Amino acid sequence: MNSDKELIELLHQGKDEALSLIYKKYWQMMYLAAYNLVQDKEVCEDIVQDIFVDLWNKRTHLIISISLKSYLYTSTVYKVYDFFRKNKKLIKIELLDNFSETFHALTPETKLLYEELIEHVDSIIEHLPLKCKAVFKLSREQELSNKEIADKLHISQRTVEGHITKALSILRYSMGMSLCIEFVLFIVKIKNN
Repeated sequence: MNSDKELIELLHQGKDEALSLIYKKYWQMMYLAAYNLVQDKEVCEDIVQDIFVDLWNKRTHLIISISLKSYLYTSTVYKVYDFFRKNKKLIKIELLDNFSETFHALTPETKLLYEELIEHVDSIIEHLPLKCKAVFKLSREQELSNKEIADKLHISQRTVEGHITKALSILRYSMGMSLCIEFVLFIVKIKNN
């Protein structure tokens, strides 16, 4: 069996068998992660299929800085989040209202992946430039307004906004995919709950 690193390399080379091997290895975990959140078989199948189509389409410039398994898990949760965001009228209200709680109540395997994702987010935040990290933590962990942060750190509100924008950009890039800002903030928020 090929390692994840070998599979990613084969994927970069455009080898069809890489996608097939990745699919066989991870589709069930991805489907279960989606199903635990959405509870709709067809939607979950579509979500998993979309992720593999995206994976193939981005194969040549794909950067995965976490494990392949965590990348696919994060991609699955992102697609579920995106589905909820786009289809608020079609889904059960209690699923949307309790998305964060449902996200925490997953299978043992997905809990481990969730913990790995949170560790990765923490690591990214810890490696931000010092001022950027301080501003981001005050904003997201202490939930201070930009004005309160500016006053506390003796910097302008525009500088605060610049640091937050930079932190979010680094987070999005480091998570290995084009995530919407809402989802990055969601991950940071549930990390702090």
